[in-house]
Amino acid sequence: MTPRADIAQLQDLPLPAAVSYWPQTWGWLALLLLLLGVGLGYAARGLYRWRRNRYRRAALAELSQLEAALAEPSQTVTALRQLPELLKRTALSMPNPAAVASFSGQAWQQFLQASSPTRLPDDFAEQLAQLAYAPELQLDKLPTAQIEQLLTVSRRWLEQHHAAV
Repeated sequence: MTPRADIAQLQDLPLPAAVSYWPQTWGWLALLLLLLGVGLGYAARGLYRWRRNRYRRAALAELSQLEAALAEPSQTVTALRQLPELLKRTALSMPNPAAVASFSGQAWQQFLQASSPTRLPDDFAEQLAQLAYAPELQLDKLPTAQIEQLLTVSRRWLEQHHAAV
Protein backbone atom coordinates (compact mmCIF):
# COMPACT_ATOMS: atom_id res chain seq x y z
CA MET A 1 0.00 0.00 0.00
CA THR A 2 1.11 3.39 -0.79
CA PRO A 3 0.93 6.06 1.81
CA ARG A 4 -1.66 8.72 1.23
CA ALA A 5 -0.48 12.23 0.68
CA ASP A 6 -1.40 14.65 3.32
CA ILE A 7 -2.88 17.95 2.18
CA ALA A 8 -0.21 19.88 4.03
CA GLN A 9 2.46 18.18 1.91
CA LEU A 10 0.96 19.37 -1.42
CA GLN A 11 2.84 22.13 -3.22
CA ASP A 12 1.41 24.91 -5.34
CA LEU A 13 1.81 24.50 -9.06
CA PRO A 14 4.34 26.94 -10.51
CA LEU A 15 2.80 29.77 -12.58
CA PRO A 16 3.99 30.27 -16.14
CA ALA A 17 6.14 33.28 -16.95
CA ALA A 18 4.27 36.54 -17.55
CA VAL A 19 3.36 37.20 -21.15
CA SER A 20 5.37 40.10 -22.55
CA TYR A 21 3.52 42.93 -24.24
CA TRP A 22 6.58 43.67 -26.35
CA PRO A 23 6.22 42.43 -29.94
CA GLN A 24 8.00 39.14 -30.53
CA THR A 25 9.06 39.83 -34.11
CA TRP A 26 10.45 42.90 -35.87
CA GLY A 27 7.43 43.04 -38.21
CA TRP A 28 5.04 43.86 -35.39
CA LEU A 29 7.48 46.46 -34.08
CA ALA A 30 7.70 48.03 -37.54
CA LEU A 31 3.90 48.09 -37.80
CA LEU A 32 3.64 49.73 -34.36
CA LEU A 33 6.19 52.39 -35.32
CA LEU A 34 4.41 52.99 -38.62
CA LEU A 35 1.04 53.45 -36.89
CA LEU A 36 2.58 55.80 -34.34
CA GLY A 37 4.18 57.82 -37.13
CA VAL A 38 0.89 58.09 -39.04
CA GLY A 39 -0.94 59.09 -35.85
CA LEU A 40 1.62 61.77 -35.05
CA GLY A 41 1.46 63.00 -38.65
CA TYR A 42 -2.32 63.40 -38.47
CA ALA A 43 -2.04 65.15 -35.10
CA ALA A 44 0.60 67.55 -36.42
CA ARG A 45 -1.49 68.27 -39.52
CA GLY A 46 -4.57 68.93 -37.39
CA LEU A 47 -2.62 71.27 -35.11
CA TYR A 48 -1.21 73.11 -38.14
CA ARG A 49 -4.67 73.56 -39.68
CA TRP A 50 -6.14 74.62 -36.33
CA ARG A 51 -3.45 77.29 -35.89
CA ARG A 52 -3.71 78.39 -39.51
CA ASN A 53 -7.49 78.96 -39.09
CA ARG A 54 -7.13 81.07 -35.97
CA TYR A 55 -8.03 84.21 -37.95
CA ARG A 56 -11.20 82.49 -39.19
CA ARG A 57 -12.35 81.61 -35.67
CA ALA A 58 -11.68 85.18 -34.49
CA ALA A 59 -13.67 86.60 -37.44
CA LEU A 60 -16.61 84.28 -36.75
CA ALA A 61 -16.60 85.31 -33.09
CA GLU A 62 -16.63 88.97 -34.12
CA LEU A 63 -19.47 88.30 -36.56
CA SER A 64 -21.46 86.74 -33.71
CA GLN A 65 -20.90 89.93 -31.69
CA LEU A 66 -22.12 92.02 -34.63
CA GLU A 67 -25.23 89.85 -34.90
CA ALA A 68 -25.89 90.37 -31.19
CA ALA A 69 -25.41 94.14 -31.61
CA LEU A 70 -27.95 94.16 -34.47
CA ALA A 71 -30.61 93.04 -32.01
CA GLU A 72 -30.40 96.46 -30.36
CA PRO A 73 -31.91 99.24 -32.53
CA SER A 74 -29.39 101.83 -31.31
CA GLN A 75 -26.44 99.67 -32.46
CA THR A 76 -27.78 98.66 -35.89
CA VAL A 77 -25.98 101.25 -38.01
CA THR A 78 -22.66 100.79 -36.20
CA ALA A 79 -22.82 97.02 -36.52
CA LEU A 80 -23.75 97.20 -40.22
CA ARG A 81 -20.80 99.52 -40.89
CA GLN A 82 -18.43 97.04 -39.26
CA LEU A 83 -19.44 94.10 -41.47
CA PRO A 84 -17.51 95.13 -44.63
CA GLU A 85 -14.51 96.02 -42.49
CA LEU A 86 -14.62 92.59 -40.86
CA LEU A 87 -14.62 90.83 -44.23
CA LYS A 88 -11.74 92.95 -45.53
CA ARG A 89 -9.68 92.39 -42.36
CA THR A 90 -10.34 88.67 -42.64
CA ALA A 91 -9.16 88.68 -46.24
CA LEU A 92 -6.04 90.59 -45.17
CA SER A 93 -5.39 87.97 -42.48
CA MET A 94 -5.22 85.25 -45.09
CA PRO A 95 -1.79 83.96 -46.18
CA ASN A 96 -1.49 86.35 -49.20
CA PRO A 97 -2.57 89.80 -47.91
CA ALA A 98 -0.64 91.90 -50.45
CA ALA A 99 -2.91 90.79 -53.29
CA VAL A 100 -6.07 91.63 -51.34
CA ALA A 101 -5.15 95.05 -49.99
CA SER A 102 -5.97 97.03 -53.13
CA PHE A 103 -9.19 95.23 -54.10
CA SER A 104 -12.38 97.25 -54.36
CA GLY A 105 -15.52 97.18 -56.49
CA GLN A 106 -15.53 94.47 -59.13
CA ALA A 107 -12.06 93.17 -58.17
CA TRP A 108 -13.27 92.70 -54.59
CA GLN A 109 -16.38 90.88 -55.84
CA GLN A 110 -14.23 88.60 -58.03
CA PHE A 111 -11.91 87.85 -55.12
CA LEU A 112 -14.81 87.01 -52.81
CA GLN A 113 -16.37 84.78 -55.46
CA ALA A 114 -13.07 83.09 -56.35
CA SER A 115 -12.30 82.28 -52.71
CA SER A 116 -15.81 81.00 -51.95
CA PRO A 117 -16.78 77.41 -52.70
CA THR A 118 -20.43 78.42 -53.04
CA ARG A 119 -22.02 81.03 -55.27
CA LEU A 120 -22.26 84.52 -53.78
CA PRO A 121 -24.83 87.11 -54.86
CA ASP A 122 -23.62 89.07 -57.89
CA ASP A 123 -23.95 92.38 -56.04
CA PHE A 124 -22.41 91.25 -52.74
CA ALA A 125 -19.44 93.65 -52.94
CA GLU A 126 -21.81 96.46 -53.91
CA GLN A 127 -23.98 95.73 -50.88
CA LEU A 128 -20.89 95.76 -48.66
CA ALA A 129 -19.85 99.13 -50.14
CA GLN A 130 -23.35 100.44 -49.46
CA LEU A 131 -23.01 99.35 -45.82
CA ALA A 132 -19.67 101.11 -45.53
CA TYR A 133 -20.49 104.41 -47.23
CA ALA A 134 -24.26 104.95 -47.34
CA PRO A 135 -25.85 107.63 -45.13
CA GLU A 136 -27.20 106.46 -41.79
CA LEU A 137 -30.80 107.15 -42.80
CA GLN A 138 -30.46 104.77 -45.74
CA LEU A 139 -29.00 102.05 -43.47
CA ASP A 140 -31.86 102.48 -41.00
CA LYS A 141 -34.33 101.72 -43.80
CA LEU A 142 -32.68 98.47 -44.91
CA PRO A 143 -35.16 95.58 -44.81
CA THR A 144 -34.54 92.95 -42.17
CA ALA A 145 -34.53 90.23 -44.83
CA GLN A 146 -31.66 91.95 -46.68
CA ILE A 147 -29.66 92.33 -43.45
CA GLU A 148 -30.21 88.67 -42.60
CA GLN A 149 -29.16 87.65 -46.12
CA LEU A 150 -25.97 89.73 -45.83
CA LEU A 151 -25.16 88.15 -42.48
CA THR A 152 -25.85 84.65 -43.79
CA VAL A 153 -23.69 85.12 -46.87
CA SER A 154 -20.93 86.71 -44.79
CA ARG A 155 -20.97 83.86 -42.27
CA ARG A 156 -20.91 81.29 -45.06
CA TRP A 157 -17.95 83.03 -46.70
CA LEU A 158 -16.07 83.27 -43.40
CA GLU A 159 -16.65 79.59 -42.66
CA GLN A 160 -15.90 78.18 -46.11
CA HIS A 161 -13.53 80.50 -48.02
CA HIS A 162 -10.32 79.11 -49.45
CA ALA A 163 -7.22 80.71 -47.99
CA ALA A 164 -5.01 80.15 -51.03
CA VAL A 165 -6.50 81.86 -54.06
